[in-house]
Amino acid sequence: MHKNFKGVDKTVFGRGSFDQLGDILAPRRTGDDPYMVFVVDAYFKGKPLAGRLPAEANDRVYFISVEEHEPTTDQIDTLRDEILAQQGLPAGVIGIGGGSIMDIAKALSLMLTNEGSSTQYQGLNLIKKPGVYHVGVPTISGTGAEVSMTAVLTGPVKKLGLKCEWTVFDQLVLDPDLIASVPRDWWFYTGMDTFIHCIESENGHFNNAYSHAYAEQSLALCRQVFTVGQNPETDEKLMVASLMGGLSLTYSEVGVCHALSYGLSKILGTRHCYANCLIMNHLEDYYPEGVAEFKQLAALHQINLPQGLSAEWDDDTITKMAHVSYNLPHMWHHAIGEDWEQHITIDGLKDLFRRL
Repeated sequence: MHKNFKGVDKTVFGRGSFDQLGDILAPRRTGDDPYMVFVVDAYFKGKPLAGRLPAEANDRVYFISVEEHEPTTDQIDTLRDEILAQQGLPAGVIGIGGGSIMDIAKALSLMLTNEGSSTQYQGLNLIKKPGVYHVGVPTISGTGAEVSMTAVLTGPVKKLGLKCEWTVFDQLVLDPDLIASVPRDWWFYTGMDTFIHCIESENGHFNNAYSHAYAEQSLALCRQVFTVGQNPETDEKLMVASLMGGLSLTYSEVGVCHALSYGLSKILGTRHCYANCLIMNHLEDYYPEGVAEFKQLAALHQINLPQGLSAEWDDDTITKMAHVSYNLPHMWHHAIGEDWEQHITIDGLKDLFRRL
């Protein structure tokens, strides 16, 4: 069975395009109480961007911190219940922030129309009803969450996305001005998420001409960005590279780095893009050329990733991480092949974590 995925319906790109958001939302404000829910990274609270939100009197604005942990199923369920209890079903959800905020907005849109806990929908095509209209406005580039059909959530048992065609945003607003203030280290970590997406997409069994075309162009843009540095021109290129990298993995798959990253994030709460960088630094066995280039770019930007982290982890912690990573068969199938279970073991994964 070939993949048949839905794309984002509409995308506006360009400097200053954020100011069109109010006009984009206006036709959706229909009915007796056509209110919108804005989910905004808490980083922007009290900053100029917060004052530019096209929020009307009855809209709800949530400033959500993603510094402490990535989105959780409990967080989404609680937010959904509060919104429905106080004002009923909104006309739309707008996510403004990085990958975690994108995932919160996508998941919230779905859970506003689907009953029960989001834990029961972690997986492929488990959602029963389409969500409400939702818009993504990325303020940091690299995760590809703006175009992916997955809203990744950490639950009590697993870290796994709500994945279906209804997860995909109805509208994107890609304004390169919004990513200009990203700190240099996180600019690198999130940008390298795109780079890693493409390396893994290309080096696996599900790679195809369609996914390759996006990965090839995304990698070309990444190289232009990271051999130069952060400036207005490279901000535009990174924003497009992120989108193309996300499309590449959608039509292919991610691999070893992301599987291990899920284990690190689920058990220790390590933020996704940073976890990917920590792990990619030690995967020469799987992606020799990609890891060599990754290390060159890290050195160029004076990014010093810590070593010896595993010395602080006991065997029980490492075993838990290995089990989370092992239980992602779609990633291992892509990276290793149909017979991946003959090559990937819990003990082998524990050895990989001990490299960190």
